[in-house]
Amino acid sequence: MSTAEFNHCVIEHSSNLKPYAINLTKDIVRANDLLQETFLRAMMNKEKFHEGTNLKAWLFTIMRNIFINDYRRRTKRKTILDQTENQFLLNSGDYTVPNRATATFVLEDIQRALMALSDDYKVPFMMHFNGYKYQEIADDLHLPLGTVKSRIFFARKELKQKLSIYAPGQS
Repeated sequence: MSTAEFNHCVIEHSSNLKPYAINLTKDIVRANDLLQETFLRAMMNKEKFHEGTNLKAWLFTIMRNIFINDYRRRTKRKTILDQTENQFLLNSGDYTVPNRATATFVLEDIQRALMALSDDYKVPFMMHFNGYKYQEIADDLHLPLGTVKSRIFFARKELKQKLSIYAPGQS
């Protein structure tokens, strides 16, 4: 088959290739570019085509491979190169874990402050913290209601003072 005949046969298949290109790219302009690139590659690689094989299938394969390679190339271009020193964070996505160290230190400080309270204040405060009502605490500890309320108040005040580092200006 001469070059002119080959080129003519390739162009005859454009009516079959164009819908396939549009289906792949979902864009008319890119489909036309893909079609043109397919024709160019087919004509440049005429010697690789063996007469008697299915030219249409050969052209479809060329088009598909061009599309896949172009897609991979565009995907690689979207990768961000960060020149900062913390490159381990690049493209980390959902795999990062929040650092809970600060919360752990705060919780330890709160527990220390609670343990430092005298039992007279700690017991009514912890009962109230655990959901008991003032009257239930008073009945349980055999104390007057006013005493329970004042002990809880003074426990809160002492804890607020000891933990003021976490809420500056809130003394």
